[in-house]
Amino acid sequence: MEADYVIVGAGSAGCAMAYRLAEAGVSVLVIEHGGSDAGPFIQMPAALSYPMNMGLYDWGYQSEPEPHLGGRRLATPRGKVIGGSSSINGMVYVRGHARDFDHWRDMGAEGWGYADVLPYFKRMEHWHDGGHGGDAAWRGRSGPLHVTRGPRRNPLFQAFVEAGSQAGYELTGDYNGEKQEGFGPMEQTVWRGRRWSAANAYLRPALKRKNCTLVRAFARRVVIKEGRAVGVEVERGGKIEVIRARREVVLAASSLNSPKLLMLSGIGPAAHLAEHGIDLVADRPGVGANLQDHLELYIQMAASQPVSLFKYWNLWGKALIGAQWLFTGTGLGASNQFESAAFVRSKPGVEYPDIQYHFLPIAVRYDGKAAAEGHGFQAHVGPMRSESRGTVSLRSADPGDAPVIRFNYMSEASDWDDFRRCIRLTREIFEQAAFAPFVKSEIQPGADVQSDDELDGFIREHAESAYHPCGTCRMGRADDAMAVVDAQARVIGVDGLRVADSSIFPRITNGNLNAPSIMVGEKVSDHLLGHEGLAPENAEPWISPRWREAQR
Repeated sequence: MEADYVIVGAGSAGCAMAYRLAEAGVSVLVIEHGGSDAGPFIQMPAALSYPMNMGLYDWGYQSEPEPHLGGRRLATPRGKVIGGSSSINGMVYVRGHARDFDHWRDMGAEGWGYADVLPYFKRMEHWHDGGHGGDAAWRGRSGPLHVTRGPRRNPLFQAFVEAGSQAGYELTGDYNGEKQEGFGPMEQTVWRGRRWSAANAYLRPALKRKNCTLVRAFARRVVIKEGRAVGVEVERGGKIEVIRARREVVLAASSLNSPKLLMLSGIGPAAHLAEHGIDLVADRPGVGANLQDHLELYIQMAASQPVSLFKYWNLWGKALIGAQWLFTGTGLGASNQFESAAFVRSKPGVEYPDIQYHFLPIAVRYDGKAAAEGHGFQAHVGPMRSESRGTVSLRSADPGDAPVIRFNYMSEASDWDDFRRCIRLTREIFEQAAFAPFVKSEIQPGADVQSDDELDGFIREHAESAYHPCGTCRMGRADDAMAVVDAQARVIGVDGLRVADSSIFPRITNGNLNAPSIMVGEKVSDHLLGHEGLAPENAEPWISPRWREAQR
């Protein structure tokens, strides 16, 4: 088996590359270990807590015990299915702030500033504003990826935005447009009531072409001959074989599995590879370093009236929602229920938002466990630019072993300050007049948790990953010792090999990572094809004129 391009991983970036390469007429073969994404657990947006907790669709990784979080091991889901993590995620669509990409450029990712990436965001999107306004000039209308807004029928969605305004924050009609900062509607990758994953948007249309093939197999390592990647060794049907790449191999296997595959192939920190008896091909100490993620807390309130989704949180209610969705594609099942959002700055002197809110009209956890109090609502809140950094390393030289994942969460004092501020700012929002008709009491942290020490205890026990790991094969200048790929996503020191997924982010972006991961796939496909790339667009984002002296 061989093709011009062999892509490892049918996830967010891999599917986008398969589509663009196939469209350009070259032959492309995508290797994916996971299986089909058919069935309501994945396709029904409201069922999002199921696939994330199912071994059928998830690699099942866990962090090592986190020393600053009381030794807890945190679940680290990654999609093991067609569409990758875009098939098991919360479907929230956030591009990131313009300044995030300018920062990438300034860190050595030449050609990845906001002016450079904006045209790719526009190319990939098919944006539907649903009559709610927004920045049409900043958005794309003809891409494969449908982006919509929830109906926001529940009164709590409006209360959240109104409370933000009452607390003195900005409002924004489109956080993916000119103005990220403020309270407003949240966007989702849902179309006609279905999860619009990278598989639905990109892979299925690509596979309709004769020059695109999907192979179900487990990638073991990249085969490198005389400094050049020539194929991928896979296990398929109990046999080990090599799938050959005539032009290039591209790893798009996630920020956990891409560095693992590089190390198994002899690319990584020399001493670490020697420990596991792996022959060195290229000494790149940055492989597996620079691991970043977003942590978040759920600030939960008990409701004084039955307005939340709790009335459906039983077998009969879920069956009703499921049946309505199955037969009509509508109703509560057709939304991820994240329909209002906010991006705010934590303090004066912060130039652009560093706190994100997802608002949910029920008090429930990602694993589907509802709060004992019954009716309630919650805000997911967390800092966007933690200074903590972790690592991904090999457990052994056996490709079947899970990687060792150490996030090193909350290892910087600034993280604790940021999180305490998040809790206090959220409480202030829930104290506004807009919530007065709905608030009964605070479920968690709980009204008695007030001092820094008490808040720190709550954070230690309850902070959860938002499932945004990235940065482990970071992009930078070829002479930067800790960079793994150059600005065209080529692995430094090896020919014919690239990495294109959230691994290459120099620093984590604001918000959820699915949109920027797909954008990476879109942009790298142009690099692979030797295209000029889309013309930069100099659109200036809105920055608060008072950012130096005011928090809002």
